[in-house]
Amino acid sequence: MAGYTAHETAIVDAGARIGANTRIWHWAHVCAGARIGENCSFGQNVFVGNDVVIGNNVKVQNNVSIYDAVTLEDDVFCGPSMVFTNVVNPRSHVSRKHEYRRTLVRRGVTIGANATLVCGHTIGEFAFIGAGAVVTGDVVPYALMLGVPARRVGWMCRCGVQLSGTTGTQACSSCDAQYNIAGTACRPL
Repeated sequence: MAGYTAHETAIVDAGARIGANTRIWHWAHVCAGARIGENCSFGQNVFVGNDVVIGNNVKVQNNVSIYDAVTLEDDVFCGPSMVFTNVVNPRSHVSRKHEYRRTLVRRGVTIGANATLVCGHTIGEFAFIGAGAVVTGDVVPYALMLGVPARRVGWMCRCGVQLSGTTGTQACSSCDAQYNIAGTACRPL
């Protein structure tokens, strides 16, 4: 194994590209076409499909399946048992592999435990998807999304702390980073 470590129970198919210092834990399966960056961690019982691209420093907790047509950029966190889909209208008796919809999770996103991301959408950088939320559309950068279906209920700092204000210039109470909030957008200053 060149540069990464895998538990003896993990299956890493020949052809998978895995970056240095990545750790793959118990009963995980990485398919041959997967491309995984450096310094990643894949917990117990994780599945990574063939048509999957994962950036650097990505943390995938236990029981997550990353199906074909999913891209995770750098610094993404996937909480325990969160769900990705790749078909909108699955049927057991109808093959829809030619209908996979791409999901793009931008840099720094956090997806909480048991959240579901319906395929075909983009999750903006540093967005925060709360535990159990069901995302059915695109998510703007820095948005805090909660509920079923998920709705934006606030804004998050890059460091993972909720911003207290809803408009104008806001400072993070933890790291003092500055943001401008206007309408449906939050931008770092």
